Amino acid sequence: MARAAVHRFALLATSFSGLFGCTSTAGTPAPSSGVPSPVASATDTSRAQRRGPNDPVSAQEVPPGFGTLRQDDVSIRIRSSSLQVRATPLDEFVIRLLSPDSYRAMSELRRSKSDAIAQVARRNGARDVSVWYVSFFAVERGETRFSPREFIITNVGRDFRPLDVLPLTPGFGEQRLAQNGRQDALYVFDGQLDVQQPLTVSYTTERNDDWASILPRIERERSLVKSRASAGRAP
Repeated sequence: MARAAVHRFALLATSFSGLFGCTSTAGTPAPSSGVPSPVASATDTSRAQRRGPNDPVSAQEVPPGFGTLRQDDVSIRIRSSSLQVRATPLDEFVIRLLSPDSYRAMSELRRSKSDAIAQVARRNGARDVSVWYVSFFAVERGETRFSPREFIITNVGRDFRPLDVLPLTPGFGEQRLAQNGRQDALYVFDGQLDVQQPLTVSYTTERNDDWASILPRIERERSLVKSRASAGRAP
C-alpha cells in the first residue's frame, strides 16, 4: 500500500512538473533575433503602398540639389488661338530632379501658399493634394480673356478639376490678359492625380498628352540623380 502511494505521488509530481514546464515556456518571450517578423514586414509594405504619389516621403530616396532638369523640361504647354497655357507639377517626385536653383524656386513657390493649400485639403476632405503651377500668356495684340476653371487634367481614368485656384499675380481674378501679359496661379487638385502615370492636360477645346513622353526623361534623370548623390558629385 505504502509503495503504491509513493508511486502515485511520483506520477502526480511528474505530471505537475510537465504542466508548469509547458506554461513557463509559452509565457516566456522568445529572444529577439533582430529580424522583423513577417507580420511587421507585411505592414511596412502595406504602409508604403498606401503612400500617395504626391507624398514627399515617397520622394526622399532622391535628394534635392543633384538634378539638372529645367522647369521647361517638366512643363506641358497648350496653345489656343489667343493664349498659351503652361502647367508644371510641383510634386516632389518631379521637382527634386530640377537644377538646384529651379528646385529652390519651385519648392518656395509651393511653400509660400502652404497654409492656403492645407485649408483647401481640409475643406475638401482630401488626404493628399497635387499642386500645379499654371501660367496664362497672351499671344495676340489687345486684351485676351481666359477661363481659369476650364483647365482640366485627365489621369488614371478620370477628369480632375481643380479643388481651388490660388492666384499668385495681381489681377488674376479679373480673368483677362493685357497685350503680352501673363497671369500665374497654383492649382490644387485631389491627390489621387498621379504624376507618375500618363496624363492629358486640357484647356477649353485644346488638349496635350506630352506627359507620356516626359516621363521617360524624368526616369532617366532620377537614375542620374541617384548616381550623383551616391558619389557626392554635384551636377
